Amino acid sequence: MDIPRKDANRRRWIRRIVVTAGLVIGIPALWIPLSRLKPAAPLVENTWPDQVKRGQMIRQVRGLGTLVAEETLWVPAMTDGRVERIHIWPGTEVEADTVIVTLNNPELMQSALEADYQVKAAEASQKDLKVQLDSQTLTQQAELARVESEYTQAKLTWERDEALFREGLIVELRIKLVRSTAQELEKRLAIEKERLKIKKDSVEAQLAVRRADIDRLRALYELRRTQVEALKVRAGADGVLQEMPLQVGQRVAAGTILAKVAQPARLKAELKVPETQAKDVVIGQVAEIDTRNGVIPGRVSRIDPAAREGTVVVDVRLEGELPAGARPDLSVDGTIEIERLRDVIYVGRPAFGQPNSTVSMFRIDRDGMEASRVQVKLGRASVNTIEVVEGLNVGDKVILSDMSAWESHDRVRLK
Repeated sequence: MDIPRKDANRRRWIRRIVVTAGLVIGIPALWIPLSRLKPAAPLVENTWPDQVKRGQMIRQVRGLGTLVAEETLWVPAMTDGRVERIHIWPGTEVEADTVIVTLNNPELMQSALEADYQVKAAEASQKDLKVQLDSQTLTQQAELARVESEYTQAKLTWERDEALFREGLIVELRIKLVRSTAQELEKRLAIEKERLKIKKDSVEAQLAVRRADIDRLRALYELRRTQVEALKVRAGADGVLQEMPLQVGQRVAAGTILAKVAQPARLKAELKVPETQAKDVVIGQVAEIDTRNGVIPGRVSRIDPAAREGTVVVDVRLEGELPAGARPDLSVDGTIEIERLRDVIYVGRPAFGQPNSTVSMFRIDRDGMEASRVQVKLGRASVNTIEVVEGLNVGDKVILSDMSAWESHDRVRLK
């Protein structure tokens, strides 16, 4: 028979108290240190690091653009017409008198023919008028000659009778009659001379009116003839035919651009520079144009005074030899040197790093295994580099790639 022990219940309660006390003391003791532990730093792959340097930093601005001809000729239609024939197509080398397209305008050709006939009719009418006026002038001259002859005879008679009168051979009345006749003829002679002068002036005036009318008709004819000749559209300059958006049978109005002729040997670059950076660009600055097949040196020659769609057009005059394949409308990438900063601290330009701003960057530890966040004050910027004002020292390594995905972390692990 079992005999119950008197201290069994007491021992059981003691064990319960000890276990409970251990749980009460142990759980907080473990929880407090664990709660103070920081979460593990996230692992970052494929970062783009760079080292902070000190020295000369070249400030540049970049712009995308195209090569364009320095001298470009837009060939317009001088008159209305319909495309009758296209002689050459874009890409063909042309000379100034090369016919590129022929237009047709029957109404204009008929108008030119009528203008030619009007000129010829006016010239014939002028000749007929001149003959008539010459005949009238001769008649007037003949009348003048007759009166002059009569006056001469009357004057001689007067002089003869005066001599006879002095000798007493004729009466005084006869002298008076002869003198009166001579004086009358003298007046008529003066009048006829004046009439002849007026007649000549009248002839000249009438012929001048006809000449002016002929000149007007001839000018009209020359205009029509020039317009008819312009139906054969010529290049107008030596170069390469670049554009000609025409089709046979197409109707074009006067002033419509028919073709574009450029000189491929003389090119310039038109770069579109962001308007926020264009304020530092001035004429004469050194530039480099990358054609993907070679780099051409150049200088800024013109800056567009107006901004369009957030960019400013900057013309760069090319100073080097054109590489193979350089042609108008070729896409290029250009950089313009703004200034050279001497003895400054700089680093590669980080993603979202704007000039004269403060950004957070991850500085890589010396062991290269982790990086911690630091606040960096940036200064003047270039295309690929930016000035460091505060926050980094020479020799520090930082991450330039986009780290916005780890914005909530102050440290990251690097792989």
